[in-house]
Amino acid sequence: MSLTVQENIEAVRLVRSFTNEALEKKKFDTNNAKVKNAYIKQVNLSSSFDAVFGIIRQTAYIGSIAVGAVLVIKGYLMIGYLVAFLMLLSATAAMATPLLLKDIINTAVPSQNTGMLLILILGMAIVSLLEIGVNFCHQRIMGKVGHSIIATIRSDVFYKLQELPFDYFDSKPNGKIVVRATEYVNDLANFFTNYLLMLISYMAKLILVTFFMLGLSPRLTGIVYLVVVPMITIIFFLRYALRQLFSGHRAKVSNRTAFLVEALMGEKIVKSYNRIQSSEDIYRDLHKQSVDQYLKILYRSELNSPTVQIFWNLGTVLLYGTALSMILAGNTTMNAGIVVAFTTYMTQFSDPLTQLAVIIQNLAQVSSNLEQVFDTIDYPVSIRDKEFPKTLEHPRGKVDFNDVTFAYDEGINVLEHFDLHVRPGETIALVGPTGAGKTTVINMLTRFYDVKEGSVLIDGIDVREVSLHSLRKEVGVLMQEPFIFKGTILENIRYGRPEATDEECIAAAKLIFADNFISKLPDGYAHVLEERGTGLSAGEKQLLSFARIILKNPSVIILDEATSSIDTETEALIQQALTLILKDKTAFMVAHRLSTIRSADKILYIANKGIAEQGSHEELMALHGLYYALNQPGER
Repeated sequence: MSLTVQENIEAVRLVRSFTNEALEKKKFDTNNAKVKNAYIKQVNLSSSFDAVFGIIRQTAYIGSIAVGAVLVIKGYLMIGYLVAFLMLLSATAAMATPLLLKDIINTAVPSQNTGMLLILILGMAIVSLLEIGVNFCHQRIMGKVGHSIIATIRSDVFYKLQELPFDYFDSKPNGKIVVRATEYVNDLANFFTNYLLMLISYMAKLILVTFFMLGLSPRLTGIVYLVVVPMITIIFFLRYALRQLFSGHRAKVSNRTAFLVEALMGEKIVKSYNRIQSSEDIYRDLHKQSVDQYLKILYRSELNSPTVQIFWNLGTVLLYGTALSMILAGNTTMNAGIVVAFTTYMTQFSDPLTQLAVIIQNLAQVSSNLEQVFDTIDYPVSIRDKEFPKTLEHPRGKVDFNDVTFAYDEGINVLEHFDLHVRPGETIALVGPTGAGKTTVINMLTRFYDVKEGSVLIDGIDVREVSLHSLRKEVGVLMQEPFIFKGTILENIRYGRPEATDEECIAAAKLIFADNFISKLPDGYAHVLEERGTGLSAGEKQLLSFARIILKNPSVIILDEATSSIDTETEALIQQALTLILKDKTAFMVAHRLSTIRSADKILYIANKGIAEQGSHEELMALHGLYYALNQPGER
């Protein structure tokens, strides 16, 4: 599951450029369903074991009560010892059990009525079986509902990631996005499956037990709530303080994860620059910050338990003191049976109350994570289809940038009043300094970003009027950093056109000379690649990317530094293939190696928020300007 999310986030531009959001959703849904069903099976198995052990436990409990009562009736045991013994066993009692216990102590045993005793014991057995059955059903329902809810949340988060604009991904490290989509959602899963329905159940049980306690003794019930109200108040204040700490811990864990992802992706750079020790020191510091923050949470959360114990012990002392004084005063509304029954209800009241303290603590963490998850879900989608979008039907490839102004950050324009008119079938090369706007031009053509002012047209149609699927089907992007998914060679090539046959995939690979290395792999085109194409060279990965774009066969092709990872010999072969690939197609080439663009119909030198120079290679060299300088030794 985490791998699917991480692959999708890292390859988000590739996914969008091939309009494979639906394929990624299908892959995710398959994995999500497997995870949900596995958890539900686990819950079902656990609930079955709990039911079996519950029957054994309740049988022993009821048997002990029966034996103790018979011993008192036969004169082998004093009723006082029986009362004490039953009070110890009361923690496992059901709602009706305390009332049955009261009748055993007050009626059946003193009257030595074994028939009544038998009926009461049978009643306890029936109640116990009902309790086990209810718990069994509750666990199963809780597991199914809880994991269904979280599966929906996982899908909502992943689906939203397919729609989010690129400024979301550009403004946040991949590691932080992965944490939100995986770890935070897993925390929510744990809460929904283990705590949410329990919270509802415990609240209902507290209300129900309160009614039964009131029926036995309103005075003793008042003492209980006299203690419980201030206890809950303090716990809620502790919860608020914990929430702030969890928010800080979340940020520190996110920073640690983001750095870890970054370090793993840049492992070769780290080692080549002898930065291993520095990287370890940074990670150790981030880890220490996270641990220190968690210890603060741990110390603060440990106050919950003593708070509950102090108030509960105080309440117990007040309870027994009041009951004893009422009995000694000859109050007929209080007797040993009522004390035992009320004590049993007290146990049933204290158990959910204690668990509520734990749930409140978890709620503090979950509420902090939930904010981040829903921040992703609620993030505005700025680039989407209009209500009735147009479709590009076999476009000729005429491209126009009309008076385009664009800025990634408000007030800092990358391009201003940018004009460019490309005829169908032309090859346009973009060169210039880093950050001048070369990649920005292709980002607007693919609608990875929308223009702030002006318009971008294909065959006279504004790209904002065209459906994203139609646009990106006809505009293919080959990026500088190739991304390989976990799967076979064929599956990676077919990513360019999921419905393509094996023969079509192989033909695309042969056209770009990728067949040369694929045929040497153990299983050829069926060879399974690990995530990110581990085991392949950078050039081999890029050749697979070329095969994808060939198979897709778009009308407009964008090559964004596409040959930068390929050796000179392979590049020469690719240039031969490109002659065929780019025939009758409009092409944009962001150049790293100037040798690859000399044959371009038009070369644009992008600088100072626009086109500083343009023309063919020969024309620009004759100017002895900016492009000429790039071609001089030491300037490339």
